[in-house]
Amino acid sequence: MTTFNDRQRGEEAHFAHDEEMHFRITARRNRLLGLWAAERMGLSAAETDGYAKSVVQADFEEAGDEDVIRKLLGDLTSAGVETDEAEIRAMLETKAVEAKRMLMGEA
Repeated sequence: MTTFNDRQRGEEAHFAHDEEMHFRITARRNRLLGLWAAERMGLSAAETDGYAKSVVQADFEEAGDEDVIRKLLGDLTSAGVETDEAEIRAMLETKAVEAKRMLMGEA
């Protein structure tokens, strides 16, 4: 029975690790998206940091990426930056790859 329990604990630890990595990649991706959008909007250095944090926070509103996309699209449009949902979704994918590479490099 201990072999089964050891195996179960190992699977639970693996699942927890995977979930933590997914969370960290998503948070890093959202921060990178915030930095990209802030640059497009011409924000100052202090405003850029705060804005990137607000993009990370926006992801906690609902499951999935729609809340982040909605925030970026609204903020960029309000700032007079020409963009569309397709560009934001493409950047979302680009920044996800970048975030994963960054986190893998830290490990």
